[in-house]
Amino acid sequence: MIQYTSEINNLSTLNLQGFFVGWPTPPNEDAFIKILRGSYKVILAHDDSKLVGFITAISDGVLSAYIPLLEVLSEYQGQGIGRQLVASMKSELSELYMVDLLCDEALIPFYQQQGMSKAQGACLRNYSRQSGE
Repeated sequence: MIQYTSEINNLSTLNLQGFFVGWPTPPNEDAFIKILRGSYKVILAHDDSKLVGFITAISDGVLSAYIPLLEVLSEYQGQGIGRQLVASMKSELSELYMVDLLCDEALIPFYQQQGMSKAQGACLRNYSRQSGE
């Protein structure tokens, strides 16, 4: 049974493998843990001791937040885990004026189904730093 938590003190007890699929230089486990610990809010989905999904937010804690990462392991996709992670994060951030994210065009309908609006944006990527090292 999938369980959801914002508790990140037990990260060392979870299997964190299988994320960042398709990234040329994905973060290693230490960098992944730093990402989770450094986030303003984190919600984890786990199946016993296996992390199966997560969502992170960074924020000023006053007006705005940005959701940089939402991932669900491929074998767990289609079970509503991503929807639950987004709903939980929206609840966690409900006191803020704006919550933004950037995603591929193909993912916009997913986020619209979660009550978010399509918007325009711009980004800068430094792929030589993608691993977080």
